[in-house]
Amino acid sequence: MKLLKGLFCLLGICITFAVSEPTANAKFIIYHQRSSGLIYHRHNMRFLNNRKVHYIHVPKHYHHVKQASNPHSIKATTGRNVSFATRYILPSPGKNGQHWGNPQSIAMTGKKYMYIVYCPTNLHNKGRIVRFNTQRLDQLGARLFPKEVRDAYVKHHGKYNPMQKEIQAAIKVGPLFVTGHGQSLAYNWKNHGMYMWRDKERAPRVPINYWGYIQHINLKKLRPDHAIRFRLSSHGLSVPGGHNLTFDRAGNAYFWTNPGWCAYLFKGKIHHRSVKFRLTKQKLRHQPGTRIQSMAYNPARKRLLLISDASVASFPKDRLDGQGHLTNSCFEWNEFGPKREFEGIAYDGHSGLANLLVNHVPEVLISNRSF
Repeated sequence: MKLLKGLFCLLGICITFAVSEPTANAKFIIYHQRSSGLIYHRHNMRFLNNRKVHYIHVPKHYHHVKQASNPHSIKATTGRNVSFATRYILPSPGKNGQHWGNPQSIAMTGKKYMYIVYCPTNLHNKGRIVRFNTQRLDQLGARLFPKEVRDAYVKHHGKYNPMQKEIQAAIKVGPLFVTGHGQSLAYNWKNHGMYMWRDKERAPRVPINYWGYIQHINLKKLRPDHAIRFRLSSHGLSVPGGHNLTFDRAGNAYFWTNPGWCAYLFKGKIHHRSVKFRLTKQKLRHQPGTRIQSMAYNPARKRLLLISDASVASFPKDRLDGQGHLTNSCFEWNEFGPKREFEGIAYDGHSGLANLLVNHVPEVLISNRSF
């Protein structure tokens, strides 16, 4: 049997087997992929001097909003002319007085639902997904009165008022599960699946091991129902899974890393029981900032975004095809003020308007133009 598996791996065929893990609610299946999840050809790599992109250091202290109940704005100070305005100030506290913790990533499945991953700092590598019905919230005037969403679970004289009950009905809170750092929630527009890395850490940005886990999220129960376990290793390169994820309309998956001297871009496919990524041919000399926060795809402009704190770079996704044809002129780069922690950007799939998730008063802001 071992000989047969070895022959299949040589032929490039993925061998998987399933292992069930009991959870508090249901059986959770992990598919173990025998073959490597990475394609890498070291001799074909080349540096791209994308000098349009500037490196923004993480601030010593993030800007913390003082007037938490008021609408806010975040404007570009350099690059493309765009600004963001408050869409929702997120609930604090959460349902039943829960401390949801820091929002880490955001995803949308269209104009109706927005999903946010929260990871409480006191629960290492665990978090939950909260779903927001944006259509209903906007009908209730949440964009005009963002304080209403923030105080949705704050009782007045021991009870909730009618507006609070309406807002609560538009919010669904998922159970706790193993998220890892939680920065990678992403929607596959091709197969309508929601995925995220299970990137467990022993310390911030220090992975427990070099195994990669991709979790598939059950959108009704807001928790994973299965995962794929694999290694990203080939020709001496080993990548400890990913910390960000996005998909284009064709179902291609992307993530980016920083091994210390450049930005690596990965493109691949996530199937039901197997994963395959390739390291694209171009290494970027300049990345937008100290911390890799997330990655996003704007389907209206067909551009991939690399997101760091108060700094966003983007480029056409088609320029990664084949040998890669990115040039410096392909890039757009923006710096923003004030210095808030950028957690992620999500799109509804139609308008091209960016929904920006930030921390230090957790909120979602929306762009005034396609970004």
